[in-house]
Amino acid sequence: MFKVGSQLFTSEGPRAVQKLAGLGFDIFLDLKFHDIPNTVAGAVAAAAKLPRVRLVNVHASGGVEMMLAAREAAGSGKSRPAVLAVTILTSLDAKALRIIGVSGSPASRATALAQLAKRAGMDGVVASAQEVKAIRRACGPKFLIVVPGIRPATTAANDQSRIATPAEAIRAGADYLVVGRPITAAQNPRTAALTVAKEIASSRHS
Repeated sequence: MFKVGSQLFTSEGPRAVQKLAGLGFDIFLDLKFHDIPNTVAGAVAAAAKLPRVRLVNVHASGGVEMMLAAREAAGSGKSRPAVLAVTILTSLDAKALRIIGVSGSPASRATALAQLAKRAGMDGVVASAQEVKAIRRACGPKFLIVVPGIRPATTAANDQSRIATPAEAIRAGADYLVVGRPITAAQNPRTAALTVAKEIASSRHS
């Protein structure tokens, strides 16, 4: 699956999705909608009409009514995209949360937001690998957990605070991993992608 994020979508818009879909790839539309319920509902409805979009996300901190609106706007049936709620960005640690007025650890806040997302009908969440086990216990085996902040041991953390290797995230119980700069910034992106894929495959059988 290819992730289309804010930078690519701002530069190229829906045609980026259409181009990738035309090449036969499924899409994670990672735009993290966060607005009033009506606006987010309109955005999710538009996303759901794009070809081969399998995952779309909103910020859990937008609240229950916003998440309910997003889920309804995604439609019904097997062809609809799964709607995910972003819990706590992987660039934020406990200190950064305190600065913006959020109390508690990232893990406790992420788990609480995941439970809220499940009550609002979300299909899953986006959370760091450090919260996967707690979210799985709280939300059950069928709740999707997408983990960004993936950094193989040989790559830099960049601006991420709560990171994990591909194997660590898979073993924790992640359903999907988001791997960006370790591939896009590598001297040989193909080799980097294959190395990550090999680590994922080996961790599933270990």
